[in-house]
Amino acid sequence: MSVSQRFFGALSNTLHSRSPFSYRISIPFRSFSPTLSRSSFPPLTMPRKQRQGASKEHRWVEKSKVNELSASLSASSLSASGSSSNTGKKAATDMVAEEPVMPLVIPQFGSIGRVMDHVPACSQKSASKPKAYGTISGSTTVGPSSAPADQMTVPDHGNQTESSGAPAAVSSKLFSEKLLESFTTDSLTYSRAQVRATFYPKFENEKSDQEVRTRMIEMVSKGLATMEVSLKHSGSLFMYAGHEGGAYAKNSYGNIYTAVGVFVLGRMFREAWGSQASKKQAEFNEFLERNRMCVSMELVTAVLGDHGQRPHEDYVVVTAVTELGNGKPKFYSTPALIAFCRNWRLPTNHVWLFSTRKSVMSFFAAYDALSEEGTATTVCKTLDEVADISIPGSKDHIMVQGEILEGLVARIVSQGSSEHMKQVLRDHPPPPIEGGDLGSSLREICAANRTNEKQQIMALLKSVGTSFCPNYMDWFGTDASDSQSRNADRSVLSKFLQTRPADFSTTKLQEIVRLMREKRYPAAFKFYHNFHKADSTTKDSLHFKMVIHVHSDSAFRKYQKEMRINPGLWPLYRGFFVDLNLFKVNEGRSVEFPKKASSGSELNGESAKDDLADEDANLMIKLKFLTYKIRTFLIRNGLSVLFKQGETAYKTYYMRQMKIWNTSPAKQRQLSKMLDEWAVYIRRKCGHKQLPSSTYLSEAEPFLEQYAKRSSENQALIGSAGSFVRVEDFMAMTGGGQDEEGDLEPERDMTPSSPSPMVKETVAKDHGLIVFFPGIPGCAKSALCKEIMSSPGRLGDDRPVKSLMGDLIKARYWVKVDQEYRKKPYSIMLADKNAPNEEVWRKIEDMCRSTGASGVPVIPDSEGTESNPFSLDALAVFIFRVLHRANHPGNLDNSSPNVGYVLLMFYNLYEGKDRKEFETELIERFGSIVKMPLLEPKRPPLPESVRSILEEGLSLYKLHCRQHGKLESTKGQYAKEWTKWEKQLRDTLSTNADYLNSIQVPFGVAVEKVIEQLQAIAKADYSPPSTEKRNLGAIVFAAVTLPISEIIDLIHNLRMKDPRVEGFLKDKDLKSSLKNAHLTLAHKRSHGVTALASFAPHLNQNVPVAVSSLLFSDTLAALEADPGVVDGEKIDSKNEWPHVTLWTAEGVKAKEANALPQLLAQGKATRVEINPPTTITGVLQFF
Repeated sequence: MSVSQRFFGALSNTLHSRSPFSYRISIPFRSFSPTLSRSSFPPLTMPRKQRQGASKEHRWVEKSKVNELSASLSASSLSASGSSSNTGKKAATDMVAEEPVMPLVIPQFGSIGRVMDHVPACSQKSASKPKAYGTISGSTTVGPSSAPADQMTVPDHGNQTESSGAPAAVSSKLFSEKLLESFTTDSLTYSRAQVRATFYPKFENEKSDQEVRTRMIEMVSKGLATMEVSLKHSGSLFMYAGHEGGAYAKNSYGNIYTAVGVFVLGRMFREAWGSQASKKQAEFNEFLERNRMCVSMELVTAVLGDHGQRPHEDYVVVTAVTELGNGKPKFYSTPALIAFCRNWRLPTNHVWLFSTRKSVMSFFAAYDALSEEGTATTVCKTLDEVADISIPGSKDHIMVQGEILEGLVARIVSQGSSEHMKQVLRDHPPPPIEGGDLGSSLREICAANRTNEKQQIMALLKSVGTSFCPNYMDWFGTDASDSQSRNADRSVLSKFLQTRPADFSTTKLQEIVRLMREKRYPAAFKFYHNFHKADSTTKDSLHFKMVIHVHSDSAFRKYQKEMRINPGLWPLYRGFFVDLNLFKVNEGRSVEFPKKASSGSELNGESAKDDLADEDANLMIKLKFLTYKIRTFLIRNGLSVLFKQGETAYKTYYMRQMKIWNTSPAKQRQLSKMLDEWAVYIRRKCGHKQLPSSTYLSEAEPFLEQYAKRSSENQALIGSAGSFVRVEDFMAMTGGGQDEEGDLEPERDMTPSSPSPMVKETVAKDHGLIVFFPGIPGCAKSALCKEIMSSPGRLGDDRPVKSLMGDLIKARYWVKVDQEYRKKPYSIMLADKNAPNEEVWRKIEDMCRSTGASGVPVIPDSEGTESNPFSLDALAVFIFRVLHRANHPGNLDNSSPNVGYVLLMFYNLYEGKDRKEFETELIERFGSIVKMPLLEPKRPPLPESVRSILEEGLSLYKLHCRQHGKLESTKGQYAKEWTKWEKQLRDTLSTNADYLNSIQVPFGVAVEKVIEQLQAIAKADYSPPSTEKRNLGAIVFAAVTLPISEIIDLIHNLRMKDPRVEGFLKDKDLKSSLKNAHLTLAHKRSHGVTALASFAPHLNQNVPVAVSSLLFSDTLAALEADPGVVDGEKIDSKNEWPHVTLWTAEGVKAKEANALPQLLAQGKATRVEINPPTTITGVLQFF
């Protein structure tokens, strides 16, 4: 039984006698602020989709270098893919090949070592871990990580130093001996891997936002679930697992980010507990350690770089509490999290629950109404009014961060969450705040220690105090180790995968790593010596920390697909840190291991979904506000484009962003005006020196404040400005301005991402075309160009057509294209050269911008793979075609010795994008795309021998590039392997020639299909396919839309019956002038967001409207109307006089029709009754 279950077992017995809560609750919360399948290849080079029939004789491994072993683990022997700290330390990363892997044997044995007894860490009140609800099920054995029983040693901390706290003799042994180099793997070698810190998996919705909304509404309406909404504070992820367990940022530890996190968390204890803070800090550490728990927080601070607004205070908000145990992480539900935090007096977030159809639909309507202007005050006030339960956070966003709100996170939770939340709020009231002397603030300490990052870290950790941070090993290592000693050699990964798993957790973690490497996901596996385990390290038992660093969100999306295929996979978490122990056992001891390594209870670590299907349990949607996106996406992230490419490129960049967001036309106009002014202002002020993105608000905030003062419209656009916090004097020394979250642009000189134009609705007819080919040699582009050129006018256009063959022009090809095109700027240019990467696409974009031409990419049609837009089938055909060339002008034909290598090089230029991402980017950049048929859709699978030889080549290519970069394959240490592979490639393709010929679409058919598409583009008879998930725009008012035809018929009947109506309408043509008719129900400006959102439950439903009279004056005409009943509920307009405006004189606004009753009373208007009233049915809609 877990700690959480023990606690709630006692708690639940007291609940039946409590009085029930009211339906809507708002609990005031006092502020805390005092003011593989395996293959024949090594895992790294494992080919994708390896089949059982793959060739077994080829094993590409990096050649050994006998004399490269160094006497110690030094910086020179390490290579890192990323920095865990900015103090000069580089992590060893899985970025090179390794020795062949020994056959894997999964033992039918159990976990090793002994599990320590559970010892209560503090009093029942403060140490209680509430039962999880909505995300936890089952029980787990809670205990700290331990080495094998026969290797356990009792730590002796008697000889600690201030900087490390580790015994010098033990740590010296760890780094002076070649323990890792001498550690070999065999049948008696085991590993034990346990998650030490993690955050929620990153789930990407496959469905559109509209589909997610619809499903959420459906589930809540049927009583299957509740929707939970929380604020998104603008900061960075910080995870804390106790002093021994460690403090972690999203992808690193032992740096300024984690030091700041530890300091701020420690300060939260001082604010909450006062004189008891030291005692509670120590108890909290002990509690997390003994129960193997991790607390995740949003770390909001002004010292680590700018986001949307500089916070007034530095603080944390708890976002997840996780029981790690010895298995799969279990995440607390929000009610359980709040109970946990109130016991420990930790800050919590503002949360709202929506358990009815009316409330959940009102929420989405409220967000749509506020999405372009919402600030913390208006958003929180509105959600308080529409939610069923509101639990204010212990940190008021307005007071501690400000008005600029990043967004909201809505997710589906268990239907019983509302009742559980009520129970928790009854039994865990807001804790008192002790206050007291807090000591120096974070900003004061950073300001006083500006020499370097190391100085700031030391000052912060010392200020925290020994009760919360007894030693600094994770930041500074030990006295016996140098500055690089924390890093472990990259061979740890290969040894980890070669060992037998000691328990089920290790089996599942090995499975994650193997899958990610097999699929070549963009990620790195970094290893560090675990200083906290130095005293138990021996030559037969090594301890490390593993960081799984995912470089791109695409890896999460692809991993989710694998989880759908294999539900037994553990999730790929954000912030993924693992304690790893490699050890050997005596031959006689292996029989002691039970079957846990190959079988384990998923309930032991299941993030329970409370009977929700997996697809529904992961339903989540992030809703951001334009006032935040203006600052971060449009201003901060646009700095690189603005300073490196100029104001025109910057305008293209921000217009594309607004198009993607579906920003309303009015806001687009307002933003364009403001951002154009910003661009001129900041370029004039900074010259050619780019404004640092980490401190961009130093210039942006004063500009926005002055701009907002000019009008109320500007104020609404910007949201809030003027609460300026100067940070230059206390910024943390982060080294290069890159923040831990990775969303700040680096300050180094780099080629910026191209400002992609917004998706065009059509391609203009009166401009020229630049047709280019993002393809691979052998895709038939030259043959296609010859076909087009051989038949003038074949594109159905009288514009001249010219082709430039890249193989004949060689150097400065794109400069030549630009020059030739400018001679006839309305021509159609066929750029007969492969255009495989974004650098080339940027050049084409620049040409299009400067000449007014439209770029038209022509691509071979292919299914693609998970990480490449071209399938292996397509690659095989391309190589096959090239090998059948003769006398090619580019010397790439059957006489070339390295055809395979060259095509693999081109193929890898596209690596990292799947087919959808590839096509989407091209469409968004150029507004069109032409697909050239390549492979027959109904074709036999690629022969295994062909697939195998291509995968072997891809593995060899990867090894070659790591060792030699762009060196030709005929040179370097793999030259012989390349020669052998090239021969085998030719033989294999020759053997399968009939197959490769049969699967290709006939060239004539392909040419006709391409020409049809080009003709449509040349005639401007083309619209690009949709590339974006449907975004919902901002709403301003709710109304019942009425059919024009019925309105016209009604007026016609009145004209026939009443001469007053005929006299009024005789010179008016309502049939032409009346474009739409609607009865306004509520307007955001006049009636408020809550009133507007209240109509959401009836959205798109039919509403009967009773029309009782016609009122008209010299300048206005309107029908008096009264909406009826829908689903038993009367629809009442918020207008004092519900009406349908029919006509206004020139220069008179429609809203003036509201004055008709007053004009009637003054004798300035006429009223014609409709008796009996006529009923017209309309549809309730948002506008």
